[in-house]
Amino acid sequence: MPAYGFAHLRGRRNHSDVIEYLDRIQATLDPFDGRFVIHGPPAEVVEGTWPGSMVLIEFPDLAGARAWYDSPAYRAILRLRADHIEGDLLLIEGVGPNYDPAERGRALRAEAEQAGRPAT
Repeated sequence: MPAYGFAHLRGRRNHSDVIEYLDRIQATLDPFDGRFVIHGPPAEVVEGTWPGSMVLIEFPDLAGARAWYDSPAYRAILRLRADHIEGDLLLIEGVGPNYDPAERGRALRAEAEQAGRPAT
């Protein structure tokens, strides 16, 4: 199952440390087959608000995403970004190619019924 590193970045500054981070991050991703899917372009917000930018990095699985984040190579450059850009970073497992949202709905409905309350 693919997994993702998702970052919501705010207050971005073009500091020399951030540029160094950008120069070095791909080398930290390569051993874990990580690849950028989204890297901070302006987003078209169609509902709600979205201050900042986003980064999405794909990994083959959640174990690989965790191993990358905890790797000595990434830890060595993490502060270059984190000291200059406020943000949140999540590691999250994706869904497989046969994912069916209706099946998820059925599971939630059954869970509510088992708890004795209607799904609302």
